[in-house]
Amino acid sequence: MSYLEWAEAQVAELELLTSMFPSQEELELTDQLALAELRSYVESPTDCAPASSRPQFLIKQKFDSAGTEGTEIILSCAYPSEYPSVLPDITVRSSGLSRAQQAQLQADLKKYLMENCQGEVCVLAAVDWVKDSLQSLLAATALKAATPASSSVAQEVFSRLWIYSHHIYNKSKRKNILEWSKELGLSGFSMPGKPGIVCVEGPQPACEDFWSRVKVLTWKKIMIRHREDITLQGEDGKAAPSMDSLRKFSTFEEAMFDPHGSRGNHMDLGQLYHFLNEKGCCEVFQMYFGIEGR
Repeated sequence: MSYLEWAEAQVAELELLTSMFPSQEELELTDQLALAELRSYVESPTDCAPASSRPQFLIKQKFDSAGTEGTEIILSCAYPSEYPSVLPDITVRSSGLSRAQQAQLQADLKKYLMENCQGEVCVLAAVDWVKDSLQSLLAATALKAATPASSSVAQEVFSRLWIYSHHIYNKSKRKNILEWSKELGLSGFSMPGKPGIVCVEGPQPACEDFWSRVKVLTWKKIMIRHREDITLQGEDGKAAPSMDSLRKFSTFEEAMFDPHGSRGNHMDLGQLYHFLNEKGCCEVFQMYFGIEGR
């Protein structure tokens, strides 16, 4: 395109924008001289293009969104001389957005223009895209602000992890298991020997933290054999159960059940079954060993 064609496209788009946003509160021309020079050049082309013909203007829009009233959006626009062969300079501001949200909206707008508007006049398309994106962003923000308590409750979960290891002999690992469970406020027990069993219970994030630490130690085999997750929420108007009321173990301990064998590393599984039965979780015995305890 020639400079004249660029100038003609710019003037035509500005006339369209003026007809769509007729009031000063909607469209404000911040450089009247540049526009006048550009129009004069289009009406009477010369070999010398106007040096200062870089029209600049503000498009201002107000609209209501969920949880907001009269949110204002301002697009500050400027035409490079080669527009629309190159993209216009558009900066977005809105009283309803944080700086981070404005920066994200600006980056998304630039991406949209680059992918959809190369070589074409695009200010009106930019206005429509920003309004749609801002509506969605404000609606999501309002919804998040309106339900912080319910989201928090829904995410509070009590967990119980039943961990199986091929064996637990190493004194350092046994010490880590005891110390980490205490540090994280978890209850349960650890049975060293072959096989090794660990049960931890408490807030879900603490249980996941414990597992993330334990599993990266050197093991022949270790896995979560079974897990229980209980969301703390009330039913039928009743108060939600407390975290401690769901615990089957009051503390965390290392449990030994009549060690025997040539290396003293095998536990009496009958005693383990009775221990689990006393704690109200004997059903996990079959999950571990594939047989019913007695």
